[in-house]
Amino acid sequence: MIANIPDGDRLPHALYRAEQVRALDRLAIDEQGIPGRELMERAGRALYRLIRVRWPLARRPVVLAGVGNNGGDGYVVARLALEDGLSVRVLQLGDPDRLSGDAASAHADYCSAGGLVEPFRRAPLRADLVVDALLGTGLERPVEGAWAEAIAAINEQRAPVVAVDIPSGLHSDTGQVMGVAVRATVTLSFIGLKQGLFIGDGPQYRGDCRFSGLEIPALVYARERLSMRRIDWLQQGAAIAPRSRTAHKGDCGRILVVGGAPGMSGAARLAGEAALRSGAGLVTVVTHPEHARWLNLTRPELMVVGVENPPDLAPLIERADVVALGPGLGRSDWGRGLWRAISRVARPLVVDADALNALAFEPLAREDWILTPHPGEAGRLLGMGTAEIQADRLAAVQALQSRYGGIAVLKGAGTLIQGDPSRPPAVCSDGNPGMATAGSGDVLTGVLAALIGQGLDLESAALAGVCLHAAAGDRAAREGERGMVAGDIVAELRAAANRIEVN
Repeated sequence: MIANIPDGDRLPHALYRAEQVRALDRLAIDEQGIPGRELMERAGRALYRLIRVRWPLARRPVVLAGVGNNGGDGYVVARLALEDGLSVRVLQLGDPDRLSGDAASAHADYCSAGGLVEPFRRAPLRADLVVDALLGTGLERPVEGAWAEAIAAINEQRAPVVAVDIPSGLHSDTGQVMGVAVRATVTLSFIGLKQGLFIGDGPQYRGDCRFSGLEIPALVYARERLSMRRIDWLQQGAAIAPRSRTAHKGDCGRILVVGGAPGMSGAARLAGEAALRSGAGLVTVVTHPEHARWLNLTRPELMVVGVENPPDLAPLIERADVVALGPGLGRSDWGRGLWRAISRVARPLVVDADALNALAFEPLAREDWILTPHPGEAGRLLGMGTAEIQADRLAAVQALQSRYGGIAVLKGAGTLIQGDPSRPPAVCSDGNPGMATAGSGDVLTGVLAALIGQGLDLESAALAGVCLHAAAGDRAAREGERGMVAGDIVAELRAAANRIEVN
């Protein structure tokens, strides 16, 4: 029986480190009595089925095989293609004499079926489909030599690429490119989803992600605690309960947005409107008096108050359920004064943008806030460079939470959320590159504040809010990622929050 390959929106939510997946594999073999060769056969069959369903006209596949179990999976695919009458080529990387165990058995079965094995040479691959079965999950050093040349050859050709378990050259735990990595069209991951497919450079290199559990019994998974949680709006939307038929605006959250220094009023406006579109009942924007009179001209539902001096904030904070601090706050004395006045108030806070830069300058920890840095802001908060943050985003979000408390949200491709450190961090698999645009983070700030105002605890609001923001971005991207603006995301929040299906 060929293992099931669920659709992308039904991927498991549990993510694992490479060593954990190896442990699951051993448990399946040692305790469940499933031979390793049988697991390899199931993996190869699942992969071949995916290929034939997705590319039924592909007649000249090329399999690049390494000397580990990934190579063994590739040999199973090659044998099945041969038996199907396809003109398959296998290009071997590394000494085939190094093949051992189940991989050697799969190699022998392919050769017994009449298959030929060629050594890889730096030449055009001339294929209508390429199977990347080079390197597996154990990679810990940069790819060099012939292996790097093979990966470059895969990336240079135009045929679709199917990666076995993980694209060769991608680190399974961090998602970091180890010198060079295969840019896959589809990755079929086995037994447990590797967390590196969803963090770091993983989303850029994995292509369309698919999964097969190889029919391993569920009780095996009970022996390993997941390392991360994959979250999406399909799952997290359930956290937002239907609105009561007797609700009034006071029940839906009083949000105070603080920001909008001269020249940056748009950021506060975006956060305020995003809060409204995410279900907040009342939204007040505190901004610089210079533009307070006209900030809500095209969105009259926003209440706007110009504040010159921090003491004037007191009555506004008193009436608020949650404060969103930072969009367009700036780094002038005006912005720093508002930061000092609000950073210690007894209200839940959502902290973004220049408020995070103020926090880096005047460190403070508290439990009732959500911090939402992008990698540059995270670097300032942790005293690191942006490249260091991106090299290990998981470690960065955990360090942010440990140092500053509350909930840390590290924005980017595969936004990470770390709340209670006793629970695994989460990564959002929704979203798209079109969201990399000015103001997108300000929209997220408004969404998070609105969900807190509607009664979600901070961690639940962070999980649901990040996914709602991403889902709205995906809806906006239906008209193209290039040229998206933050307002396009705001425009989709209402439909996404109400889970109205896309036509």
